[in-house]
Amino acid sequence: MNHKRVKQLLNEKRSKITDRQFFTSRILALHFEDMAIAQTRRYKYNRRVHVDLMWKPKEDIIARTDNLTIKINAGHPIITKSRVRTDRYDLVCGLFAHELGHCLYTDFLTAQTYMNFLKVYKWYPQPPVLKTGTDIRNEQALWEYAKTEPEHLNMLCYLAHYIENILEDGYIESRVLTRFTGRLGICLDILRERQWAEGLTLTQLKEYEEDGGHIAMSVLQSILSYVKFGQIKYGDEPLSDERIQAVFELLPELDSAITDTSAKNRWSVTNQILVRCWPYWQDYLEHCEELQKEAAAAGGASSAAETLSETLRALSGSSSTAEGATAPVADSEETSEASCSTHRMATHADAESASEEEPADSEKAETADNGSSGDAPEETSKEESESAGSAATETDAENDSNEIGSLPGSEKQAVSETETGRMSYSKTSRVSEPAGGEFERNDDYHREAYSGAASDIERMLDKMAEKAACSTLENERIRELNDAAQGISYGNIHSGVHVRVNRFAEVDDQLIEQYEAISGPLLTISRQLQKTLLQQLKDRQRGAKQTGLLMGRRLDSHTLHRQDGKVFYKNALPSEAPQLAVALLLDESGSMCSCDRCTYARAAAIILYDFCCSLHIPVIVYGHSTGYPRDGGESVELYSYAEFDAIDHDDKYRLMDISARSNNRDGAALRFVAEQLSHRPEEVRILILVSDGQPAADGYYGSAAEEDLRGIKQEYRRKGILFIAAAIGDDKQNIERIYGDSFLDITDLNQLPVKLTAVVKRHIRA
Repeated sequence: MNHKRVKQLLNEKRSKITDRQFFTSRILALHFEDMAIAQTRRYKYNRRVHVDLMWKPKEDIIARTDNLTIKINAGHPIITKSRVRTDRYDLVCGLFAHELGHCLYTDFLTAQTYMNFLKVYKWYPQPPVLKTGTDIRNEQALWEYAKTEPEHLNMLCYLAHYIENILEDGYIESRVLTRFTGRLGICLDILRERQWAEGLTLTQLKEYEEDGGHIAMSVLQSILSYVKFGQIKYGDEPLSDERIQAVFELLPELDSAITDTSAKNRWSVTNQILVRCWPYWQDYLEHCEELQKEAAAAGGASSAAETLSETLRALSGSSSTAEGATAPVADSEETSEASCSTHRMATHADAESASEEEPADSEKAETADNGSSGDAPEETSKEESESAGSAATETDAENDSNEIGSLPGSEKQAVSETETGRMSYSKTSRVSEPAGGEFERNDDYHREAYSGAASDIERMLDKMAEKAACSTLENERIRELNDAAQGISYGNIHSGVHVRVNRFAEVDDQLIEQYEAISGPLLTISRQLQKTLLQQLKDRQRGAKQTGLLMGRRLDSHTLHRQDGKVFYKNALPSEAPQLAVALLLDESGSMCSCDRCTYARAAAIILYDFCCSLHIPVIVYGHSTGYPRDGGESVELYSYAEFDAIDHDDKYRLMDISARSNNRDGAALRFVAEQLSHRPEEVRILILVSDGQPAADGYYGSAAEEDLRGIKQEYRRKGILFIAAAIGDDKQNIERIYGDSFLDITDLNQLPVKLTAVVKRHIRA
């Protein structure tokens, strides 16, 4: 056998294989099927996923699945426009990853239940929340439209399914990117980058509206852009544009839809979107009816729903609605991570800035919605009242049918310590005026049994006692902290300066609500940091064989053929990681209010605190500024947000109180926290300082203050304290000048997990 000739023939055959032959081959389809088996083994997925690769350049559909077979159109222009075959393979693999996500995570049974309810003019799983009079009128107009003609109901069902499919796309892609970080996740990222690059801006969409498009398409494209990519392509449009504002009003619901693993939540958000934006949808559906009539007059035979389907395919980055008849894979998690967390945070910031820029317009709109101008006729208010009453009646009826919280044979309800649902607030003009009522005496009434009264009271008493005990212990801790602060020698430069530790004993509801509103993306970063560190800890505890070394005492017989000389190996013995303790000190001076320095510091504190608590690493978080006590002079004000030994487990909420305040006498605050950390028994003690590098207080500034900080660093470094001075933005030059090799730049908050991981890993390996 002439091996050279064989190799030549192989090269010739390979060069003659066209893209159509390659991408429609059964070999490639089996490759994807085997990849699905390997990747879904963790879920014990007992159905083999079949892959059908097609080459149909003229078809609009690029990929779809019925939960049994994944069909991919490899001849679609979005794929064929790439000149390199490897790039085309990445796009096809990205489409496969997307459809595999539907097979694994989409709940097709809930979709069927939703459509069954909608076809009898009922909401599922729950009615939308009607916050304003406009929402009430929109819901009434929606049902009136649906009941006018059977075709209207068909179009409404298709639109609802399409909106939910948009939410589903964002949800399943986030899960795939989180769970499959190898080839599938990489290729899906490549596909998403292509879709984002080719997506139209709002400016282009508005131009398309003038050429036969519709504003509803622009709103749908913006919703799709946010749920998949976390941002909207504004183009040249201001944030006050009604399309952008429509999406901004839905941001909390959209975030919930792509993170909640329950499909019922996505259908609830679909209901909310249908009602909230119904004027757009109704006009769009009527527009599709007109297009269908024009097509019918020209000899076409498609229905209005089919016309709607064809127009929706024009959305960039959208996919065909998945179909199936199975439940998703079993998963213990109740929430999933949202992709593009940084972009989502930026979009929320845009929404907040837009609401602050135009308060007058928003107040005017609210006045119009509430009908407070006095010009609305009485009949409108009456209709709103009746609509709100009917919505409440339907909700109550659903609760009664499900017997939520009811006791058998009694009208009394079982008491729960958690929220079980409340009626939504609605604006009404008057209460009902019943006639014919009378008073009567019920001699047959007997006490209805409720056995849970005693346990309910005991539960409330336990909560009250726990709260009181925590408050007492926190007050005792505050006294101990202040005693410790007075017992520290701060040096001559700080002699005569008052030092006071501040900590509030009880956390109010406002801080809890603020934390819950913003913590989601930050905790995602924390979980990413935990994953990288946990793997290294497991490897260290398990021990491993390290191969490919240039020098060593042992030869690896399996690598003797290598030409680079890396033929040695060594055995890494199992060992326990050293114990860690972490202290975080935040500069809360007035200059931290500029360029969002304080915002970055607060976010860094939330991430680091969650990371340490999740890995059972002792951590304290302090802030510092200055104040002016009654007896005169300037004081050092220390703010205790988190302590090593938690009492009420509410320290994460206290972090929301981090703010920019007054001056900063860094030396005294740094010495106090370093002294607290030096008493810890852990082997590795890390002190992280987040500052703008500008000590500024009465008689404490400039080079002398910087020299004091360098001296404190050297003193406590000899005591085993490891310093990390984190700089934000342009402050890195100041921080690097003061703290030298302890400098760390966290301008990009997304880089914080990587950089802190490197720091912690370095000390774990020590």
